[in-house]
Formats: sequence, C-alpha cells, structure tokens
Amino acid sequence: LPERERTELKRRKLLLEVTLKSYWIRKGSAFSTAVARPETELTPEMIATGSWRDRPFKPYNFSALGLPPACGHLHPLLKVRSQLRQIFLEMG
Repeated sequence: LPERERTELKRRKLLLEVTLKSYWIRKGSAFSTAVARPETELTPEMIATGSWRDRPFKPYNFSALGLPPACGHLHPLLKVRSQLRQIFLEMG
C-alpha cells in the first residue's frame, strides 16, 4: 500500500501492522545427544588411577557467596519486646 493510504487506514483503525520474527536453529559443533555431567570433586581414587586427566571438571566460581551461617538467635525476652512494640505501633 502507498504510505498515504496506509496512514489513513491506521488512523481509522482498519489496519494493524504486525512484525514477525523468525529464527533458524541448527546443530552446533558441540551438539551431542548424551548429557555429560562435569565432575565437581576430585577424589583420591581419581588421583590414584589418573582418570582425572580424561574427565571434564566444572569450573570453580570464586565470586559465589557462601551460605549464611545459621547461628545466633534473639533472646526470648527481646522477641516478646519487639512483638509488643509492633502491637502498640499498630494500635497507634
């Protein structure tokens, strides 16, 4: 359609323009039907047999944060005090 007719039809809401996207998916050079899980730990048996040389290992993530320590709790009286404070704040 000419530009003028297209804008007129769009203004009258008789034309809706839709953009279609398509993708081509192909098998890459590392494609495999078998799922090989990389090793996460080096065991003494691997070192003794020398099998660690042939196995893929998962890369180590040095920027990962560890688990927070699960220690320390509020004193029971501090818990009660904070609950009472919350109740009084809700009451106004």
